[in-house]
Amino acid sequence: MMRTHRMWIAAAGAAAAMLVSLGGCANLTPTQQRAATGTMGGAAAGAVIGAIAGNAGMGAAIGAGAGLLGGLMVDQVEKFKERSYQEGVAAGKRQSQSGN
Repeated sequence: MMRTHRMWIAAAGAAAAMLVSLGGCANLTPTQQRAATGTMGGAAAGAVIGAIAGNAGMGAAIGAGAGLLGGLMVDQVEKFKERSYQEGVAAGKRQSQSGN
């Protein structure tokens, strides 16, 4: 019982420390911010799940890897949306200049 309680406290502390460290992301590029956010969030969630399963460290490591991949996938989606928007703006300008 005491071991489980300690593991929960350790996992919660690790999750809180990771989330607080996100405050230092002000000078990062959007890609770096998304990767860091995904990594930190994944590690925090993995630590909690790992604590339930009995190994918070392993859960945090797996969660960090999964979170990193998720953050990078979100980054690609956001970049695609921005490119699509810019292409639409350019097409609209071309169309309005041609008089159609």
